[in-house]
Amino acid sequence: MHHTGIESVHLPPKSPNLNAYAERFVLSIKSECLDRVSMLGEAHLRRAIDEYVEHYRIERTHQGLGNQLIDGVQECTDGRIERRQRLGGLLNSYYREAA
Repeated sequence: MHHTGIESVHLPPKSPNLNAYAERFVLSIKSECLDRVSMLGEAHLRRAIDEYVEHYRIERTHQGLGNQLIDGVQECTDGRIERRQRLGGLLNSYYREAA
C-alpha cells in the first residue's frame, strides 16, 4: 500500500479487456485518424490528436450511449443541415443550425 492509501493491483500482461474504454479509444483514433494521415512532425501529430479528441468528445455519436453524443446536447430538429469538417475533411459531423 502506498502513502496515499491506494493499493495497486498487479495484472498479468496481455490480459483481455484490462481497460476496454481506453482500448476502444486507441482503436478509434488509429483507424479514423492516425492511419490516414502522414504526419509532418510532432506539432502536426499533436494538432491532429487534438482535433480528433475534440471530434470524439463533441461531434461523434457512441454506440455505448445509444448513438448519442457524449455531452448529451439535444439536437435541433429545425433548421438547415450544416457540415463541420476537421483534418481537411477527414472527419465530418453534421448538425442543424439553430433557427
